[in-house]
Amino acid sequence: MGLFDFLRSDKKKHEAAEKAAATASADYAVKYSDAVSATRAAADRMAAERMAAETRPKAAHPPHTPTPTSAAHKAVPAAPAPMPVPDVKKRTYTVRSGDSLSSIARLELGNEARWRELYAMNRGVVGSNPELIRPGQVLTLPQ
Repeated sequence: MGLFDFLRSDKKKHEAAEKAAATASADYAVKYSDAVSATRAAADRMAAERMAAETRPKAAHPPHTPTPTSAAHKAVPAAPAPMPVPDVKKRTYTVRSGDSLSSIARLELGNEARWRELYAMNRGVVGSNPELIRPGQVLTLPQ
């Protein structure tokens, strides 16, 4: 095999590779356009279903309530009955001159560090500055 034969065979290999790449590219373009059209068709279908659902009259009957003989009550456990809330009287404290949230927390809650909890419960009364409380303000104390 001579040099020209080698170059000729190399050229044929190169042309075959280019042809294969062009075919693959064309296949990809077809697949891509098919995917785009399928997505567009699905979006149109969903929009049509949504429009139909919006124009459809609403059901006149109330939703189904499960009965002891229906299967629906077996699928979901019944919610527990709500616990009765004991009637606990809220503890309050009326701010006096010289008080601070930390001093109130120390006196009433037994821990000065609970002033943040006291502030969180009474933010509406105290305002945005926890260092500024006024005599006569009534604070709710945590339990």
